Amino acid sequence: EALNIIERYDMSALKLNSGDYLLIRTEALKLAYADRDSYYADPKFVPPPTELLAKSYAATRSRLIDPTMASADFRPGEISLRPAVHPSHHPGPKAGDAIASVASKDTTCVNALDRDGVIFSSTPSGAWLPSVIAGDTGIPLTQRAQSFLLITGHPNVLEPGKRPRITLSPTLVTRSGRAFLALSTPGGDNQDQSLLQVLLGVIEFGFNPQMAIEAPRLQTRHLVSSFDIHAMYPNSLLVDERISEAAFRELAARGHKVERRPASQNGAAPTAIRFLAETGV
Repeated sequence: EALNIIERYDMSALKLNSGDYLLIRTEALKLAYADRDSYYADPKFVPPPTELLAKSYAATRSRLIDPTMASADFRPGEISLRPAVHPSHHPGPKAGDAIASVASKDTTCVNALDRDGVIFSSTPSGAWLPSVIAGDTGIPLTQRAQSFLLITGHPNVLEPGKRPRITLSPTLVTRSGRAFLALSTPGGDNQDQSLLQVLLGVIEFGFNPQMAIEAPRLQTRHLVSSFDIHAMYPNSLLVDERISEAAFRELAARGHKVERRPASQNGAAPTAIRFLAETGV
């Protein structure tokens, strides 16, 4: 959805990692996360919110972006799927910290492509040890049930037999009907935003996968955490130390609560493979 929202902007015409570029990209992510946090749930229990992928819907959402100022609001869109809890203000906690021993574990990735363009991506996660083992099977139960909400009427509320809305985002990209990219990352709520930044690097700026992955990234925490107490940090933005001081100051002046992070601590570790159809490489 965030990719559709920023489609109205010529991102490649903006200076890479300028204040304007970073603000537009971040505000698009915040709008997309508000929809995720309001409407995503097990499709066997709740109709999939396919309206969120419509170009017309994205155009409406993109008009909410003010290029001069960050929004501190939680702003899901209006769609026909209306949960009993209207999501204009998320009723969960607005601040809090994950327990370090829980947050220290992480996910892994498997991507594969062959010369015929057969493409595969997977993001195995969520069965940390020590864990509860299912009888004598040796299979550890995952910890994803913490991603349910205990809010009556919310699409992602805990119910028997239901799967929680999760963060895992293995991604396949095609171009003209053929394989183009396989990409995935660990990082919890940082997965979608990290992969979007890698994808923009490849598509808009002509980076090869390694360049796109090694480029500086931002991490917004203006979302309802999928874990622990489901905390939200309005306008919190973690900024790679390699982003220019000018851009850092611009983001702060426009309302973001910016913090520097070392390049090696950006909250995700993306992996990607690009398929060159003309050579099969």
